[in-house]
Amino acid sequence: MTDTAASPIQPPIELRVIPRDVHDISRKQMSPNALRVLYRLREAGFGGYLVGGAVRDLLVGGAPKDFDVATDATPEQVKALFRNCRLIGRRFRLAHVVYGREIIEVATFRANSADDVEGDREVHEGGRLLRDNIYGTLEEDAFRRD
Repeated sequence: MTDTAASPIQPPIELRVIPRDVHDISRKQMSPNALRVLYRLREAGFGGYLVGGAVRDLLVGGAPKDFDVATDATPEQVKALFRNCRLIGRRFRLAHVVYGREIIEVATFRANSADDVEGDREVHEGGRLLRDNIYGTLEEDAFRRD
């Protein structure tokens, strides 16, 4: 007899780099501050990727209203790189790198949290998730994003 309550299996993820000559996105369309964050992360030895609605907006020819970055650096490591950074959130820690009125949100790669995964996770006795700082890989983070 098989266990029908088993957790779903994630299909293998194949990352694909789309060459510059195949898309119309240019650095000129991106926030100079988002680029600063990406470059500094790279200089410090971390990965950094533009993610979220900004990517969608750029792909369809729109103008993004904000820019988010995903990285393998922890929030504390991001804070150490930027004097203009503040950490927010308890349930999931995020770094906000502040440039005047613009905030670049920097999130550490996340994994889908499961009860058997070790990490900084806290659940209220009623079952409400209080903290869910389960970090993951680039692939895990990409899989959980819409």
